[in-house]
Amino acid sequence: MPDASATHFVLIPSYNAGERLFSTVSAARAQWNPVWVVIDGSTDGTGERLQRLAAGDPGLRVSVLPRNQGKGAAVLHGLREARAAGFTHALTMDSDGQHPAGLIPAFMQASLARPETMVLGRPVFDASAPLLRVRGRRVSNGWTQLETLFAGIGDSLYGFRVYPVAELVAVMARQPWMRRFDFDTEAVVRLAWRGVKPVNIDAPVRYLSAEEGGVSHFRYGRDNLLLTWMHSRLMLEFALRLPFLAWRRLRRQPPFQR
Repeated sequence: MPDASATHFVLIPSYNAGERLFSTVSAARAQWNPVWVVIDGSTDGTGERLQRLAAGDPGLRVSVLPRNQGKGAAVLHGLREARAAGFTHALTMDSDGQHPAGLIPAFMQASLARPETMVLGRPVFDASAPLLRVRGRRVSNGWTQLETLFAGIGDSLYGFRVYPVAELVAVMARQPWMRRFDFDTEAVVRLAWRGVKPVNIDAPVRYLSAEEGGVSHFRYGRDNLLLTWMHSRLMLEFALRLPFLAWRRLRRQPPFQR
């Protein structure tokens, strides 16, 4: 097992992920130490089972929330505990096996090299990706590019990424949103507004079938409505922030060379 990091940790929020949670955690632990899991009110017994595993593994920490609050709320719970413990950066990954645990060290090294940034996974899709979701992702990414004045965010929805803990906690503490499916996109937009630059790294994403143990809580109607409401709010704020964002972008442009 790898040596424990005092600054960077893996954070896995989980809700009724079934057996896939255990293979995901095992794969993450093989790559990094420590790994923290926040069980977001699961009713499938995975929280209790994982707690028993954590009792024999000092590199694994499990928190169990009494009720389901949403991905963003689970991440925020973990971030606050990690900040109190002295951690500065969190790599978030889903519990359903879609994200590449083998790339954890590369993402962590990119963050260690440039700790002032957010290291974002840029998804590489295979044939398992639902076409409707891939196309919908392009729409959301287009809005994100506009809302950040083309700050360079490669993908706004892929949750395999490294965040600066203090910056993200500060962002989430100032408003009541970002607690459910809207978390991933709003997090990168608001961090970009704060001047946190993105570093993009290509990473594969797998959509597992039910036969492979895949679990998805995505609901097209409900979650697309949530994303629409989120982008509406962000665009309103963007209009108010536009003069500052434009000024900051122009100030960072290199001088004209004859």
